[in-house]
Amino acid sequence: MTADDLQTVLGWATDEGWNPGLDDAAAFLAADPSGFLLKEVDGAPVAAISVVNHNAALAFLGLYLCKPDFRGQGHGMDVWRAGIAHAGTRSVGLDGVPDQQENYARSGFVKYGSTIRFEGRINAEVETRGRSAAISEIETLITHDARACGGDRLAFATAWFHPTPNRQTMVLTDGSEITGWATFRRCISGTKVGPLYADTQTDAQVLLASNPFATGDEPVIVDVQGQQSPLGKMLQRSGFEPVFETARMFKGPPPEACPTRFHAIATMELG
Repeated sequence: MTADDLQTVLGWATDEGWNPGLDDAAAFLAADPSGFLLKEVDGAPVAAISVVNHNAALAFLGLYLCKPDFRGQGHGMDVWRAGIAHAGTRSVGLDGVPDQQENYARSGFVKYGSTIRFEGRINAEVETRGRSAAISEIETLITHDARACGGDRLAFATAWFHPTPNRQTMVLTDGSEITGWATFRRCISGTKVGPLYADTQTDAQVLLASNPFATGDEPVIVDVQGQQSPLGKMLQRSGFEPVFETARMFKGPPPEACPTRFHAIATMELG
């Protein structure tokens, strides 16, 4: 895909209710420019997939979409095969929507958990320990992110943690050490938070309250690994509701992740 192609596909994702971020396209492409694939029929795009090779061992699959009028004609399978081929011998992860999970299982994907999308509202605090991450701190964030995810995703994390008009990472520090952080990105509707990493409930609450894009009436969306995780329980106590669930599946061994106690993923598209 070109950058314009990816914007078109993110428009399809919007039509499906996936609510992408306003500045997603550039960071997505930076992760693996060759990993965003499109099929055209008579010069018009009809099906898409992304399989981003994060490192030599891990890829992540997302944006698997086919325009409604072209479904059931094999176009989706064409981009699927091309995407899986792009991953090579890497393990491939994905967040599978319910109606595709049996198909993914037939392709060798195994469910290892669930990703729950929570939506709610949280009042931003004027006085908070959270502050914007400095450019000089991005290398540290990348290192922490690799440990939490179980593998380096240097290209994606570098782009994701660099601030844009619609994406900003907030950090908590204890002296000179970063103790937690969360990336906020404005979306078609509301603000998504991810990744979020915090060791304590208090830190997680402070980070959520540091939302730089907060408004009084727009929702906050957090994609959490497991409804009964500490962060999932905390969000529900705060009035958030689970609105969407996917299966976290892998073809090949999953990475040996070491996330913090309160954590949320970056995106369902890139992991």
